[in-house]
Amino acid sequence: MTAKITSPRGAAFARILGVGGYRPSRVVPNEEILKHIDSSDEWIRSRSGIATRHWAGPDETVAEMSLIAAGKAIADAGIDAEDIEAVVVATVSHFKQTPAIATEIAHRVGAGKPAAFDISAGCAGFTYALNLAKDMVTGGSAGHVLVIGVERLSDLTDLTDRATAFLFGDGAGAVVVGPSEEPAIGQVVWGSEGDKSETISQTASWEEYREGSPDRFPAIRQEGQTVFRWAVYEMAKVAQQALDAAGITADDLDVFIPHQANMRIIDSMIKALKLPPHVAVARDVETTGNTSAASIPLAMERLLAAGEARSGDTALVIGFGAGLVYAATVVTLP
Repeated sequence: MTAKITSPRGAAFARILGVGGYRPSRVVPNEEILKHIDSSDEWIRSRSGIATRHWAGPDETVAEMSLIAAGKAIADAGIDAEDIEAVVVATVSHFKQTPAIATEIAHRVGAGKPAAFDISAGCAGFTYALNLAKDMVTGGSAGHVLVIGVERLSDLTDLTDRATAFLFGDGAGAVVVGPSEEPAIGQVVWGSEGDKSETISQTASWEEYREGSPDRFPAIRQEGQTVFRWAVYEMAKVAQQALDAAGITADDLDVFIPHQANMRIIDSMIKALKLPPHVAVARDVETTGNTSAASIPLAMERLLAAGEARSGDTALVIGFGAGLVYAATVVTLP
């Protein structure tokens, strides 16, 4: 007789219960970047919308920034750390291949012995991890999931590269995903275009660096115009697909939280989606720069803290970046 396998039943739906963020104390204005490249403050602002960014100090490690953001998210969710049954960390700037930084964070935040792992999906990492958390909660493998997006991109910035030196910042954002009695995280629309993977990449592999070439630590490089065109024309389509999957229109939105890559990309997506004036738009990139996997939760926290968004608002989130990968979904804000 064939044995029957039982399978746990999860919650009917999942939602974001709390959000938290951490920005390093050091604020770096464009003037500091201009010491290394031939450019101007006006050029940087017109190309990216960035005026300042935060760079981490020696003690503001990936783990330390994550712990502060996670603690805020857990408190905001109104649960105890012991309730966390899984920790997912999205990052490309934790430089140990193993163990995953999620295991250290899980232990130090006081979560007991949860499932813990890292994912690498570039600037779409947070949205990828959010969908995994949703599936864990509704699938029954975890009651509450801590999702963290964290980066120290200053470690991967070539200050002499005029195309990228001004783009990147550091920080951590976190959310707690838990059960819900009604739909609060929509169907994800995600994918990749691997034929364009070299448009955003490291200047050298870790193996090449180990062997002594190149001389400097690997940095992030990108083909700016190619990435810009892809983000503007293709990601607006993905964002619209996420709205369609959630069964809503742009008029139903309260908030738009795109990956904080570039202000011009954000403005172009607003036009393509025909967002009405009442929709609050995250523009955290101006003072935080591009923080990759951390950018969406950091922008979410800032909108809520500033009162530009409210608990219960309907928000469209979309991440896109190296790979090229992308993910978009509609969520109810915590």
